[in-house]
Amino acid sequence: MGGLREMTAPFVVPGPSGVSIRTRLGGLSAGDEKVLRLVGDLLGSLASRDLKTRCAAGLEHDSERWAERKRGLTEESSSRWAGSITKATHDQWALARRGQLAHIQSLQAGIETITHRLSLPVGEKGTKRAPGGYRSKQEWCAKSRRLHLLEDRLQAARADREAGVVHVVRGGKRLLNTRHHLNAAQLTEPDWRQRWQAGRRFLTADGESGKRYGNETIRVTDAGEVSLRLPAPLAHLANAPHGRYVLTARVSFAHRGEQWADRVTANRAVAYHIHEDIDRGRWYLTASWTNPPVTLVPLATARAGGPVGVDTNADHLAAWRLDEHGNPVGEPLRFGYDLSGTADHRDAQVRHALIRLLHWAKRHSLAIAIEDLDFTAETTREKHGRRKRFRKLISGMPTSRLRARLVSMAAELGITIVAVDPAYTSKWGAQHWQRPLTSTTRKTTRHDAAAVAIGRRALGHPIRRRTAPPLHDQSDRAGHRTVQARPGTPGREGNRPRIPGPRTRSVGAGRGENAVDQNAQHRSGRSTEHGFWQQDSLPLSL
Repeated sequence: MGGLREMTAPFVVPGPSGVSIRTRLGGLSAGDEKVLRLVGDLLGSLASRDLKTRCAAGLEHDSERWAERKRGLTEESSSRWAGSITKATHDQWALARRGQLAHIQSLQAGIETITHRLSLPVGEKGTKRAPGGYRSKQEWCAKSRRLHLLEDRLQAARADREAGVVHVVRGGKRLLNTRHHLNAAQLTEPDWRQRWQAGRRFLTADGESGKRYGNETIRVTDAGEVSLRLPAPLAHLANAPHGRYVLTARVSFAHRGEQWADRVTANRAVAYHIHEDIDRGRWYLTASWTNPPVTLVPLATARAGGPVGVDTNADHLAAWRLDEHGNPVGEPLRFGYDLSGTADHRDAQVRHALIRLLHWAKRHSLAIAIEDLDFTAETTREKHGRRKRFRKLISGMPTSRLRARLVSMAAELGITIVAVDPAYTSKWGAQHWQRPLTSTTRKTTRHDAAAVAIGRRALGHPIRRRTAPPLHDQSDRAGHRTVQARPGTPGREGNRPRIPGPRTRSVGAGRGENAVDQNAQHRSGRSTEHGFWQQDSLPLSL
């Protein structure tokens, strides 16, 4: 067995920093929709122009230029509309910079993988830690050409980053490219144009604490009345005093409605966003606000009652409850979901599985231990080559969405989430826990065993179990005995040193499933360099 990588310690996941809720703007008149489109198109053109100015400034942009941009937009709209536009532009530019860095890192990883595989002879097999050579000369030639292509892309991306150049499309690059493939998208040119205009509108207003109902630009009263401050060029469309336009629709928030009402009644900041769904022919209003910092629950407190370990898979969540000593309690649980179909269907499936898991954990007052997964580097075709099914499986696992939704939903129920390092949990769980937890009435899967491994790591216990010591005689009068390293033992998750000499009567040194565990078994009277063997308590509660 090779050396193990260093594993990060478990930590309590902080709750969400903000809240976002949405409701439908039902009952709008034709005049209301016309005003919303006019305001959105005007502010959208200003936002596009401001984004162009910000991208042209690049890395030389500073607070003085920001103020200059805002003054220019204020003359054509208002001070608050200008502040919202410049802030949204800055966030969009910063997001493009982060995406640019991620793209560069992806190119670097692909180049390193191709270079390594090209250096190996054709047909050479790989290992678990590194891929082998390419299968044929044709594939070797094609990958050598792709290497030059990736190197050119990397050089161009690095040059853009050093110069502060980003590539941003208001409305989305995918919708822009759809214009050239209208037949494949089953759209006509007017239909595409309608979607393009809706995607480029700007109807977003930041909130202000202390102002009436928490927002002066887009105001929503506690009674559900929606009004917005019209930009200067459209002030003649106002139907209320002070250049405001009041919509005929009345809104109410079914989700977190009480929290929203408390904020607007206390004149606390609430940001609003209005957008049109072309496919459904509806208008929606989104309200959002930030949460105050919350003191995290100490890790020792989360471990007190024992967590429920959760293993994330492509079609279900495998869970198993553990006590404070790391012993599995009760029966394994499974919360399934179906990730086929539309995005809304997949999202609903994930939410349904999570709410069942959270309600079960709430009833038993348990914390949830989950892996801190990130498959960004695992989905590249350069790493896994022709393993398209495996790449599709990894790409289909909603790790980011599931983690974000789990943290958000758990915070509302007061459930603590503990994240652990995902290294070796599936492998060691299957190796050390699947067989002992299997009985005549229960069939334990690899995923169930991985859930146990995750829960033990969250508790600070080792996952791997030591080999049982030799029996007094063949009748096994001592019963079940297993040696474990205590939580405070240094290097308990690492490899034990190899000690020469026979380990048992039938298996030689350095062989067998527990080849790295030479100190686990020794006959009576044999001493080791670490002292005499001492048996710990039983790790299983069956």
